This record gives sequence, structure tokens and C-alpha cells, in this order.
Amino acid sequence: MKITPTSIPDVLLIEPKVFGDARGFFFESFNRQVFREATGLDLDFVQDNHSRSGQGVLRGLHYQVQQPQGKLVRVVRGAVFDVAVDIRQGSATFGQWVGMTLSEENQQQMWVPPGFAHGFLVLSESADVLYKTTDYYAPVHERCIRWDDEALAIGWPLAGRTPLVSDKDARAPGFHAAIATVGT
Repeated sequence: MKITPTSIPDVLLIEPKVFGDARGFFFESFNRQVFREATGLDLDFVQDNHSRSGQGVLRGLHYQVQQPQGKLVRVVRGAVFDVAVDIRQGSATFGQWVGMTLSEENQQQMWVPPGFAHGFLVLSESADVLYKTTDYYAPVHERCIRWDDEALAIGWPLAGRTPLVSDKDARAPGFHAAIATVGT
């Protein structure tokens, strides 16, 4: 397993060892001991989620004000542009974002720590995204930040297209208004 810190050092790019031949491939998508040795993080994942979305769908930027979730994200079909935004007040990277393409071809994963908002844009015809979480989904604590907020200036690879977002995500407040609710 290769671990690469991103421009926000707590967000990690994870590249598993893939064993492939003419028959296909095999890799461990998660091994707690190997992950702990490689990252220094000893995590208890409590929930696995699976999302399928069509091309141009943008989900996010989601977070929980209580029970914040760390997420280990991977794509098993298709490709997405995956984004993490640091919403940890007092952090040296507060308000910064990092994004990377995760796909079935590159088999990379992204570790999004608790205290980050998370979202993704589907780049392929459709995509299946799997992610493990360190805390349970708590709808009463879920919040979101508007995906196109100018304060964040996320470089979504939209190529001039308008993404398809949920009503909830379309109504989301901007970054500064949203972070005022963190911890409440």
C-alpha cells in the first residue's frame, strides 16, 4: 500500500497493491493492520455505503456537525472527481479543498478525515462509489455547503456543463454561512 499526503496533509491518497494477470486482478481494499502501519491511524469503521450516480451528478458537499464521519472512499465502477474541504476551525488548512480523480482504472482511494465536507462529481457514464465511515449517518446532524461557493472556488471539471444536484444540495448555504453551524 502506498500512502501519499495531499496538499492538505490529513487527506490521503491510498494506492493498494494490485495483483493482476490475464485472468483479472485482486487487491485488499482495506486491511486494518496494514492501514494502521502505513498511516498511523487506527480506525473503527462502523458503516459501509454504496452510491450509484449518472454522469454529471454532483453530490455534496456534505458533513455532520455532530458525529463527524471519516470516510475511506473508492470507486468500483466508472470515475469521479472526489473533493474534501477542511471545515475544522483553527486548522492551518481551514477552508482549503483538495480534489482527485478516483476510478475503477486507477483503483486509488481517498481518506477524508472527520471534520471535512465531502462531495464528488461523476465523470463517467455512471459511477459506483463505496465508502467506509468512522461514525454512523445521522440525518439530524447532516449539513451541506453549496458546491459552487465562490469562497471555496473548487475546480470542478465541468467543461462548461451544469451538474445535476439534489434539491437539498442546490439550497445549501455558502461556506461561511455553513461553517457557522459547525459544532451546533
